[in-house]
Amino acid sequence: MTAADTFAPIHPLLSTDADSTLHRALIHRMDGKTKPPGSLGRLEELALQMGMIQQTITPQVTRPVIIVFAGDHGIVAEGVSPYPQAVTAQMVANFLAGGAAINVLSRVCGVSLEIVNAGVAGEVRATENLINIPVGRGTRNFAYEAAMTREETQIALARGAARIAVHQQQGTHVIGFGEMGIGNTSAASCLMARLCGLPVDLCVGRGTGLDDAGLARKKRVLNQALKKHTGFDPLYVLMTFGGFEIAMMTGAMLAAAAARMTIVIDGFTATAALLIAHQIAPNILEYCVFSHLSDEIGHQRLLAHFNAKPLLALGLRLGEGTGAALAIPLLRAATSFLSQMASFDSAGVSNRS
Repeated sequence: MTAADTFAPIHPLLSTDADSTLHRALIHRMDGKTKPPGSLGRLEELALQMGMIQQTITPQVTRPVIIVFAGDHGIVAEGVSPYPQAVTAQMVANFLAGGAAINVLSRVCGVSLEIVNAGVAGEVRATENLINIPVGRGTRNFAYEAAMTREETQIALARGAARIAVHQQQGTHVIGFGEMGIGNTSAASCLMARLCGLPVDLCVGRGTGLDDAGLARKKRVLNQALKKHTGFDPLYVLMTFGGFEIAMMTGAMLAAAAARMTIVIDGFTATAALLIAHQIAPNILEYCVFSHLSDEIGHQRLLAHFNAKPLLALGLRLGEGTGAALAIPLLRAATSFLSQMASFDSAGVSNRS
């Protein structure tokens, strides 16, 4: 099972002479603004990155979207979460009713929100604002067998990619991903442990609030699962330990980069999906903005693995795309200074000698 024939290629941002010319033009444009060069710090880095992604000296944050993929995990049967599996379907209903944290933050930050049923185990009431494309009703228990079949994994990847095509047609340049799924930090921990070559104890956190005994049980269960399943191929690892929502996120990330969108990465589980995508297409990192540093210990180590510089550090550990939503106003600020700020010439301000 390979992804080579499934996804369009993701090109490096500096791969042609035209790219180099654009890179110089963007730096010249930024340095011509009424400020000392580099004085807007990360905003200048973001403006440069987004200009290279969109291939223009006037990048825009057009129709930003957060897609929240929801799915359930069979590993929950092993007591790895203090919350029952039914919470996933209940939270999907909360998203659709507009009452969750991601709903509030998306409204505040001016971001469109899409909710996708990737594979929730419980009943999810179909509504006009739900993208109802489940691959199954929760994954299998990877303590005993692979979470997904090869076919299910490929279907989930393709369905995630298909959502990007929809948003690309509507003009979206910036897209973030969130998730909902009781047990998905267990899946993320195993993905990370296997693909980063780390002991699972360094990847596992308390998730939704495990006590000490619960944390010890979670580590024991995941250690045993990693010993049972020994493959290292990224799609095998995704199939074995992942979830329908993680696989859809992975497919969506790969398709978004191929479509030259800026990808805003959220917390631990979303970054674990990126880990799979990066193994398939290493150039994807050039299209990613890491929104925040989570309080989940695995996320901190994953960011270090990517040598990432998150924009925010607010102690978040919720998921849902909340960190990604909060970062999007910073992307707006970066593109706005590039397009709206006066230059030394236009403002009649003396530049440095």
